[in-house]
Amino acid sequence: MKLANHLRHALLVLLAAALPVSAASAQDPKVKWKMAATFSSSLPQLGTLGKRLESQIAKVSGGNIELRFYEPGALVPPLETFDAVAAGAVDAAFSTPGFWGGKVPALQVFAALPFGPPAPEYMAWYYFGGGKQIFDEIYGKYGIKSVMCGMLAPEGSGWFKKEIKSVDDLNGLKLRFFGLGAKALGKFGVSAQLLAPPDVYPALDRGVIDGLEFVQPAIDLKMGFWQIAKHYYFPGWHQQSTFFDLMMNKAKWDALSETQKAQIESVCGDNIRYGIAEGEAIQVPALKELQAKGVQIHKWSDADLKKLKGAVDEVIAEQVAADPDFARAYASFAKFREEYSTWRDIGYLKN
Repeated sequence: MKLANHLRHALLVLLAAALPVSAASAQDPKVKWKMAATFSSSLPQLGTLGKRLESQIAKVSGGNIELRFYEPGALVPPLETFDAVAAGAVDAAFSTPGFWGGKVPALQVFAALPFGPPAPEYMAWYYFGGGKQIFDEIYGKYGIKSVMCGMLAPEGSGWFKKEIKSVDDLNGLKLRFFGLGAKALGKFGVSAQLLAPPDVYPALDRGVIDGLEFVQPAIDLKMGFWQIAKHYYFPGWHQQSTFFDLMMNKAKWDALSETQKAQIESVCGDNIRYGIAEGEAIQVPALKELQAKGVQIHKWSDADLKKLKGAVDEVIAEQVAADPDFARAYASFAKFREEYSTWRDIGYLKN
């Protein structure tokens, strides 16, 4: 009898412990969202971070949130994803804010800034320097809630079939290039355009473009550019670090419980940590493999980088003059960066 009483007591304790979880689950209807992607799931980081988001949110939410990853084009063409999320035709999308710079210029400030900050400084401004508030306001105008959900290491700055001896040699070339860096190259007579990822390799292969930048060595290796072009340029002056985000239809985000919102934000925060660490770890073996395949690694000269920086400064001034939201976002970043330089200069070793 005494043993039976102990068992009953133990069972009651277990049931009591389970009640808060059951109550919480009952309050949160299951979410089943379709998430469009602008990069294939097979691409390191660009796609794999989206797939990781899908699996991690399922684990963290106990299956309460299903965020199903769809390959580029399966739901909507990659470069039409922004409009689809804004309209609610697609629940969510995994991409980078810089993809929408032609539609919303200010979002370029939250993707990658040429000659911009490394990841710690970029995150410091975004989370603690006023960036996030402006970011939320800009996306909110279009009916979108977005959460930063990944970050990439520095990129390469160009694949070319022939050696480029100085930036002046870029005059007249047609390149696939991203963001504000593309506008800066226009100052050197480059015709730069943003192609959707599936179109990049065929365009290079057919000679539609003369060269390109895409992402990092590990990703560019996977894309196979080395089969066509053998000259690979560094540093990635145009993208020293790049934010990725999870765009969500704002009405659908607002309908989530506070617990569900916190779960998404927490998993996205962890995705940033994972992306930075993985991105730094996978570049060296990729570079070795590319060199073994005959790729020549080049570095821009100090003189070339100075010319590029001058072009970037011109572009930033033009964007500030043309768009109030860009001006507001960039002013916030520039003020933070100027003040942060005090800490950067005394706190870090100069390599």
